Amino acid sequence: MLRRVTIRILGQGLRSPSPSPVVVGSRKYHERVVDHYNNPRNVGSFDKSDPNVGTGLVGAPACGDVMKLQIRVDEENGKIVDACFKTFGCGSAIASSSVATEWVKGKQMEELLSIKNTEIAKHLALPPVKLHCSMLAEDAIKAAVKDYEAKRAKSNGSQAADA
Repeated sequence: MLRRVTIRILGQGLRSPSPSPVVVGSRKYHERVVDHYNNPRNVGSFDKSDPNVGTGLVGAPACGDVMKLQIRVDEENGKIVDACFKTFGCGSAIASSSVATEWVKGKQMEELLSIKNTEIAKHLALPPVKLHCSMLAEDAIKAAVKDYEAKRAKSNGSQAADA
């Protein structure tokens, strides 16, 4: 009985009117997506209580992707000296996070907000159904910048009160 079911599932016991198999729903990702998925850059996390670290945590309830992106800022010159991420989600979300961390390194804080999801999506050649992944990456960058600036304002406010 089990053998007959296995043979039917594998298609060896079925007669098909057409001699060639039909492939349905085949989707190929661009080599950059596959590369960043298989070899993600900058995976990890920093201490979120560090005053030089900004943390952006964003999610998309519709698909279940959650992205945490962190930046470490050189306080003296405002440059991003390091970035890392942790993402729970599909390959496109992981690739978008990985690309985002590469792109933010070495930039000034002001330059970060110029990174757009459309640039990430174009770089990775994301299909339309995966554009939300690049949007999450842009939102994570913005959230990390906002978190860093809030920490900095709080720090400056407490220093002014001490003086």
